Formats: sequence, C-alpha cells, structure tokens
Amino acid sequence: MMPLILADAGEEAVIKKVGGSPEMKKHLEDLGFTVGGAVTVMNTIGGNLIVKIKESRVAISKEMASKIMV
Repeated sequence: MMPLILADAGEEAVIKKVGGSPEMKKHLEDLGFTVGGAVTVMNTIGGNLIVKIKESRVAISKEMASKIMV
C-alpha cells in the first residue's frame, strides 16, 4: 500500500483505504474515492493531482492525495 501521491501518471490503481478527518473522508467519498474503486493519475501539477475516477476527471490537493492509499 502507498499513498496515491506516489502513483505514476497513467497507472490505474485500486483504492485500498481512505483516511483523514471524518469531513475529508466524506468529501472524498462524495467525489467517488471509495474502497475498491479504480483511480488513474492523469497529471501532477505542483504536487496536486488530476485523477480519473468513475469516468470523471477530478483535481485533488497533495494533502488529500496523501490520505488515499492504493
């Protein structure tokens, strides 16, 4: 297991755990980051990530990406 921030661009990974405060976990789950879901890092800009999740592209901060374990 590693944080999403360390995943290579273009590599699809399966979410194993979503951490952080209850508010952050709820926000990430609302965006589609659920355990067992597939996520692909599309691009990294200044440490922040653009990811593809459930056929959508979402930008998340470095802090949020470090709470998502793949």
